[in-house]
Amino acid sequence: MYDDFETTGDGPLESEVTIDAANAILKYNVGIKCATITPDEARVKEFNLKQMWRSPNGTIRNILGGTVFREPILCLNIPRLVPGWTQPIIIGRHAFGDQYRATDAVFDKPGRLEMVYTPADGSAEQRYVVFTFKDKKNSGVGLTMYNTDESIQDFAHSCFQYSLMKGWPLYLSTKNTILKKYDGRFKDIFQETYDSKYKVEFEKRKIWYEHRLIDDQVAQMLKSSGGFVWACKNYDGDVQSDIVAQGFGSLGLMTSVLVCPDGKTIESEAAHGTVTRHYRMHQKGQPTSTNPIASIFAWTRGLMHRAKLDNNADLTKFCKALETACVDCVEAGEMTKDLAICIHGMSGTNESHYLNTMDFLEAIALRLKRSLK
Repeated sequence: MYDDFETTGDGPLESEVTIDAANAILKYNVGIKCATITPDEARVKEFNLKQMWRSPNGTIRNILGGTVFREPILCLNIPRLVPGWTQPIIIGRHAFGDQYRATDAVFDKPGRLEMVYTPADGSAEQRYVVFTFKDKKNSGVGLTMYNTDESIQDFAHSCFQYSLMKGWPLYLSTKNTILKKYDGRFKDIFQETYDSKYKVEFEKRKIWYEHRLIDDQVAQMLKSSGGFVWACKNYDGDVQSDIVAQGFGSLGLMTSVLVCPDGKTIESEAAHGTVTRHYRMHQKGQPTSTNPIASIFAWTRGLMHRAKLDNNADLTKFCKALETACVDCVEAGEMTKDLAICIHGMSGTNESHYLNTMDFLEAIALRLKRSLK
């Protein structure tokens, strides 16, 4: 099934198509998403949009739930800022709640900041004094954020399922020594879920689950050789996924897979956006050297999951061959400009070091055909 929407014209509303696409993913268990724009005022005017549509990613994730996992694509000749990382590090980000759905405010006069919970059953409200601003000099800011047991449980299931799928250990990081109840809830739910649902299978596979403090986990990550899944709370995942991507060399060599709590439904996409600067060059008829590897891997990872569900060995073989062809091209010196810059530096890169977009795709296709003979 293929869903498409154009930014112009009188077809169905973008939101309707996005919702239809998300529901189709739930029905068929596999979705592959191309990069999309989240329009600002300039894009609304440029494409004559009916309104400033919300993020398609946000719409789809709200319907599917689940967890976004980012994994680097390793090429031996792409330098790593952390040389010891010889295996991928996969970040699983809990993309719900916390700071991203918080209510914050500025206070400019003396007063008391309280947090109040009013039960829906009419029972007594629960009131917590957060801080007392005593005078004008003591003005400041406040924040209230939340999460739900259901969302944390879904996060846990997605992480355990993905860890089993990769055959790698899982680490959850929190700061439960400070946020004893808030982060403690994450720690407790993960442990309960592991003990009741996944411990036997993990031990059978000779992998493990462990909770660590976020500062300890960051230090361990830098010292490690990789080869694990890291479950991060929302903000931690936002930060650490970019750190890991850069540490391995390039955001253009990063996969992104949304895994639903059932472990059966996924949505695969490239970790990067629409590469607007290259599109502007294309509009002017200028050649580009745009890295397609993350987009190719979005298709291979989605199709490999389809092959797993359908027990389709030929499709699995094709996907693995295509991924190998991409990596082999880069390691043989056939690459796009962004990767050449990783090797030679911005000032040291010239046109002899890289291919344009179409020539690079042709090089991948040639290697793929050879491997499938």
